[in-house]
Amino acid sequence: MVHLLIRWIISAVLLLVVAHVVPGFHVEGFTAALVAALVIGLINATLGTVLKVLTFPLTILSFGLFLIVINALMLMFASHFVRGFSVHSFSAALIGAVLLSVLNMLARWMTPSHN
Repeated sequence: MVHLLIRWIISAVLLLVVAHVVPGFHVEGFTAALVAALVIGLINATLGTVLKVLTFPLTILSFGLFLIVINALMLMFASHFVRGFSVHSFSAALIGAVLLSVLNMLARWMTPSHN
């Protein structure tokens, strides 16, 4: 349970980092980042999973790059539900999705695994 809370806080911090780097990607404070991280996680676990299954052939043809497009769409979708979190364009969502993916990968690599 503690590991899950740590991952949630790390995701919120990474959203704040991306908001400072990517123009058109805005998070208005740590509370909004926590809520956005939770909503993004829920959307990715539900709608994101369905979209990834449905677009699997396109993902194979693009060598997995289409997953970045799906992640960008999930970020844009989440921004409609969270006050204080906004993504103003698809290009901001795409750059944000790439940066979040890289930062999340680094964060998972740096934090100990509790399996």
